[in-house]
Amino acid sequence: MKDLLVAITLWAGAAFTFLGALGMLRMPDVYMRLQASTKAGTLGVSCVMLAAAIHFADLHVAVRALLVIVFLFLTAPVAAHIIARAAHYTRVRLWEGSVMDELGEKRRKPTSAASLPPAPGVPPVTDKHA
Repeated sequence: MKDLLVAITLWAGAAFTFLGALGMLRMPDVYMRLQASTKAGTLGVSCVMLAAAIHFADLHVAVRALLVIVFLFLTAPVAAHIIARAAHYTRVRLWEGSVMDELGEKRRKPTSAASLPPAPGVPPVTDKHA
């Protein structure tokens, strides 16, 4: 029974990882590719770690596997968010079929740093992307 459960979680991890790789190939822009790889990669590695914890049935291995899963669930979304914001601020174009660009709408508001008076002794900020 334990071997069946390990096999199922390993196959699930392999399937999620494969879907993440397929998403990297098939998605039209960097933002969608990032979303596909982050979600599928996180779930794939989590399933593989869970399979290792079940297979070895050792407390030390299980704690390490669970720590890897927790660390991955905490850091992968943050890293994906930072990479997506960096791509947006360096003007990586959205796919033509994208419906909304909320970050771009926020950046176009008139209360930007360029409209604020400069601090004493600091040169004024110029917005190169406006």
